[in-house]
Amino acid sequence: MPAHDDHAHDTYERLISLLDSSSVAYELIDHEPEGGTEAVCALRGHPASEAAKCIVLRVKVDRRTTRNVLAVVPGDRRVDLDAVRTLYAARYAGFSDAATAERLARSVPGTVLPFSFDADLEVVADPDVVSRPRLYFNAARLDRSLVVSGADYARLAEPRVERIASPAAV
Repeated sequence: MPAHDDHAHDTYERLISLLDSSSVAYELIDHEPEGGTEAVCALRGHPASEAAKCIVLRVKVDRRTTRNVLAVVPGDRRVDLDAVRTLYAARYAGFSDAATAERLARSVPGTVLPFSFDADLEVVADPDVVSRPRLYFNAARLDRSLVVSGADYARLAEPRVERIASPAAV
């Protein structure tokens, strides 16, 4: 088994432990392996607006300071990179490279959680994510998803809540 699969398994176990130890109500949904937001929403049977789309960003504050940000936006929207850049008063905000994203998120693309288990990855969630009565996301696995309330998610993940989503490109 490749090392990154072990990583994902550990991340999944850590998530379930966190939920169980916090007495948070959650639901697990098994489905065909899928990491694309639209496709996995169809498998789970809910609108994309109820999904947490999680993207690892690189934010260059100045020449010496780069921050890693996990942006969490509704599944039917996209990350507004200008909003993130403004939020950090940064010179640049863009997508992290795959290897860095995988290392920080401790899971493969398409399975990134809206939680951070790495001190170098800070979470910023759009208000439309935390306000959801039901929030769906892949549980660090392509074949299993999780549902929690946006309020419970906010309480556990403690994201910085800021307006960082913009309408999806048409």
